[in-house]
Amino acid sequence: MKKPTGNIESSSKKLTEMSVSQGQFTLNRKPIDVKLQAWEAADEYLLKYVDEQNLLAEPLSLLIINDAFGALTVALAAYKPTTMSDSYLAQQAMMENLSANELDPAALKFNNGLSLPAKAFDLVLIKTPKSHALLEFQLRLLKPSIGANTIIIASGMSRSIHNKTLQLFETIVGPTTTSLAWKKSRLIFATPNLSLEVPFANSSDRFVLETNRSFNISSHANVFSRGRLDEGSQLLIEHMPINEQYRDIADLGCGNGVLGIIASSLNKPSSIIFADESYMAVSSAKQNFGEAFGKSIKAHFKVTDCLHGVEDESIDLVLNNPPFHQLNAIGDAIAWQMFIDARRVLRKDAALYVVGNRHLGYHTKVKKVFGNCEMITSNQKFVVLKAVKQ
Repeated sequence: MKKPTGNIESSSKKLTEMSVSQGQFTLNRKPIDVKLQAWEAADEYLLKYVDEQNLLAEPLSLLIINDAFGALTVALAAYKPTTMSDSYLAQQAMMENLSANELDPAALKFNNGLSLPAKAFDLVLIKTPKSHALLEFQLRLLKPSIGANTIIIASGMSRSIHNKTLQLFETIVGPTTTSLAWKKSRLIFATPNLSLEVPFANSSDRFVLETNRSFNISSHANVFSRGRLDEGSQLLIEHMPINEQYRDIADLGCGNGVLGIIASSLNKPSSIIFADESYMAVSSAKQNFGEAFGKSIKAHFKVTDCLHGVEDESIDLVLNNPPFHQLNAIGDAIAWQMFIDARRVLRKDAALYVVGNRHLGYHTKVKKVFGNCEMITSNQKFVVLKAVKQ
């Protein structure tokens, strides 16, 4: 719904009211963070450009990739775009922001980015991701959906657009140019060259994890620490809790599932939940757990917001390596929600184990949520904490 633009006096409104060529729209991040906007100059630049160049003539088959919180989707909702993202939180933010602007969230055509219908789009708008591996995967996935007349425009903040970024567009899509900078953001224009032979490559990266036994670990393109075990998880694995009472376990923010897999091998639970907001992460965890245990342990794989949908007081052990950044912003909103959800799903006397960077001060947050917090171990960079639901 297009709203009249006008002066916004409140500083809080300045962070939630986006004024662009298509109108004025209310936008929030997910999780909500009143200190951060749900859009950036790269979104504004892209919306400004497509309007000025008259690229929005109907009918229009429109694909939007990596729209973080719905700035592009909401502003261009009249064109019924297909949106593609690896993020469940992005999907939920799009739906909530559509509703907040009196637009129908049921009309959202969301694609989780693991596959894409081979149909030709007229216009493709891409927010460039931080991960070059993810961008390469997405461009290769997009290739069958590009026609000779498809217009492809990407946007990002200038600091995140590198020569490698442009080379990916050049080698996978076709001739590529960039715009001048505007508010520290730039546009990328890629002209389809259908004669380029670009085989679709497997996005996963693999390594062997040696603990009490060997595990083959695969990670899709957008999974944290793909191709190697991260230092934080390594420290928690070295101090993995073992208790025959841990019958129901949850790996919260599971990534490729390494924590839940090691916990399962040491504790032999009756069931385990792998939960993450990344579709690629949960898909990776499902593959890795299946290769390690087959169907010998009951496992549930949830693409969700923290532990939403998990029954209260149903878990004996939660393992957690929280993210401390969301896109380019560093914050603790996701960690807070993870700790609150962990306490909700834990049974009485059950435990949360958290690993995180020392400087993040998770011990203070965990103690506020649980009323207690014990340091299990630490090194120069990371700390492992334990909290018990009392």
